[in-house]
Amino acid sequence: MKFLCAVMTKLVFATSFLSCLTLSPVCGEQWTVPVAGNAFPSNGPTNEARREIRFSRSGELRLVDPAESYSVFFHVDRPGKVALSIKASKVSGSPVIAVTADGKSMKSEVGDSQSAILRVGEIDIAKSGYVQVDLQLDVASGSANASVSDLIVTSDVEGMSVEFVRNNDGNMFYWGRRGPSVHLGYKLPDAVKLTYAYSEITVPEGQDPIGSYFMANGFGEGYFGIQVNSKTERRVLFSVWSPFKTDNPADIPNEQRIVTLAKGDSVHAQDFGNEGSGGQSYLVFPWKSGTIYRFLTEVKPDGAGNTIYTSWFGEARREEWRLIASFRRPDTNKHLTGFHSFLENFSPATGNQQRSALYGNQWVCDVDGKWHEVTRAKFTGDNTARGRHRLDYAGGSDDDHFFLRNCGFFSDRANLDEVFQRDAAEGRHPKVRFSELPR
Repeated sequence: MKFLCAVMTKLVFATSFLSCLTLSPVCGEQWTVPVAGNAFPSNGPTNEARREIRFSRSGELRLVDPAESYSVFFHVDRPGKVALSIKASKVSGSPVIAVTADGKSMKSEVGDSQSAILRVGEIDIAKSGYVQVDLQLDVASGSANASVSDLIVTSDVEGMSVEFVRNNDGNMFYWGRRGPSVHLGYKLPDAVKLTYAYSEITVPEGQDPIGSYFMANGFGEGYFGIQVNSKTERRVLFSVWSPFKTDNPADIPNEQRIVTLAKGDSVHAQDFGNEGSGGQSYLVFPWKSGTIYRFLTEVKPDGAGNTIYTSWFGEARREEWRLIASFRRPDTNKHLTGFHSFLENFSPATGNQQRSALYGNQWVCDVDGKWHEVTRAKFTGDNTARGRHRLDYAGGSDDDHFFLRNCGFFSDRANLDEVFQRDAAEGRHPKVRFSELPR
């Protein structure tokens, strides 16, 4: 019996050793990074619809043109040597896949098998953070093409942790490609009934890719901010959730619907769904990076068991306010609560592009017309951040403003749940003539 156990132990060791040699020249822990949730076009088709075709329904990446390259990202918590392999299959011809990582160029020929693990090579990672691995067909492939499902990372560095979007549980490939959302939850004065929230946003130049939502005035029942919807369209967006919980606005009973009481010139008002449901308004407006914009939101009970939510928008250096919309929310009798801001990307195609904004001059006004400055904020993240699916998020304070940053696979992140404080404006509250606001 002892002899049989010894033989079996040697066989298991030998099998593991040979398996390690087959996969990579580095033996150790192995991580399988699916391209479906971790790859983005770095030099691919400019047409978004055509770009998405490159990813099959099963999540594999089709390499069909040597002029197109795609980047796979994973995060390591320490420096060290790793070996790279790819799981690929031939679609046609005799494809050769070119791989670039850490400045090193490598190639791997795809054989005739339907799915094979191909050794690529080793790289020495100098520091912790994100690693980018670029994949494309080698020009020698001619008209051949291939399909790649996974990047395989192997390392014997003791204790190394590798983070990435691991699987599609909970539709995480979609959420992971969108990237992490980050928030600033503002510390409000205690035991004070609040009516107005005021804040300002500046988006630095080059930090406004398509899919960005820079949300300024969030509250317990909705949100208000600016978006980048396409190359040619930008919006000011203000929404209020219905008290009826559903993702389908058609299911909301009439008595639970958000009612539009007023809307500004050229403002569209409609129902929305898929993230809760309610009333949504937006103004197509060509806001610009590098410009400071101001946001004002009023939350006021109507005395009949409902609450009225109204928002105004304008450029900070001008006196003019534009009415966006005024909504009535039924079965709600409350003042302003939950004042916050956030930054999100709603386009999974641009989750590899960094965006950031400066959030400043936050104030709240109570029912007696007294302004209170808000200088403390708690930094939080969504499930994509907390689940460590994506770690490219940051936030903090700098002089008189807070900032938020996400996406782009940068490595200098901030700690979730940290509290930041900005410099006070020393009583210089917003000059708002409430009686003159358009309604």
